[in-house]
Amino acid sequence: MRVSHVPDLSARDLQAVLAVAEYRSFIAAAACLHTSQPALTRIIKRTEDVLGVRLFDRTTRRVEITAAGKEFVAVAERMLNDLSISVRSMREIGEAARGQVIVSSIMSVASSVLPRIAAAYRSMRPGVVLSVREGVHGSVLEDVRSGFADLGITYVDEVPEFVTATRIRREVFDVVLPRTHPLLRGAGRRRRPLGLGMADIAAFPLVSLPSDSRTRRLIDAAASGAGISLSHVVTVTQFATLMSFVRAGVGLAIVPSGSLANARGRSLVVRPLTRPRLTHHLGLIRLRDREPTPAAAAFAVLLQQRWRGQLMQVPQ
Repeated sequence: MRVSHVPDLSARDLQAVLAVAEYRSFIAAAACLHTSQPALTRIIKRTEDVLGVRLFDRTTRRVEITAAGKEFVAVAERMLNDLSISVRSMREIGEAARGQVIVSSIMSVASSVLPRIAAAYRSMRPGVVLSVREGVHGSVLEDVRSGFADLGITYVDEVPEFVTATRIRREVFDVVLPRTHPLLRGAGRRRRPLGLGMADIAAFPLVSLPSDSRTRRLIDAAASGAGISLSHVVTVTQFATLMSFVRAGVGLAIVPSGSLANARGRSLVVRPLTRPRLTHHLGLIRLRDREPTPAAAAFAVLLQQRWRGQLMQVPQ
């Protein structure tokens, strides 16, 4: 585009034309624009000179818009609207590139999924400080409800009305055992993992999460429904600690598959829990009446894209 062909008109000039066209009065238009009538008259006169056409016919009693004026008003409205949208988009890009995002997440996701996603997010937006708060389902809900966290990552099969939930992936439950556990005797070198049922597990001690955790409640409910009583001999609050106790031979554990990053190593074996097959859905939550910041919204988009396509590494 040749600069000499671009008319020398500002957003203020366009606003002046629109105000006069709307009010059909220089006095009223000047008041709306917080300027004087003579100043507004000079703006309109200069605009008409730049365009080479008369936009308004003025008499002592009235202001009438010309045919050229009507056509230019439509152009001016479109130009100002496009400019407003562009400025808003630029501001959102700037806000997304800096600031802080607070994510409250259940422990299994925080330790397995979030590190790689956080690394990708930081490479895209190095100016944003990312804070991750680990906890159980109840604490994640409270962090989101109170407004402390921008986003929450937790179980989304049943959530309260104050949050908006997005399902991202389905998670199953597995059994983690020491490699020398009696349940593994005779398994040999089978190609396919040998599934274990609640009835198989009931005779052995378990290392478990607290009874008020959603994971523990789901496991206990499934066992109760099958008429089985499980032996929870040790209770811990962290998956990493739970795996250490299993590794030491204290007992076996039933855990969601997302926590298996802590089960790596030759001393542990993972087998699917097949009877019954427990599942739940994980996803993203946010406060229903709170719009996420541009930085938080960008993190949510990246999380959904990366998490849906991420495969868990299951040690054997």
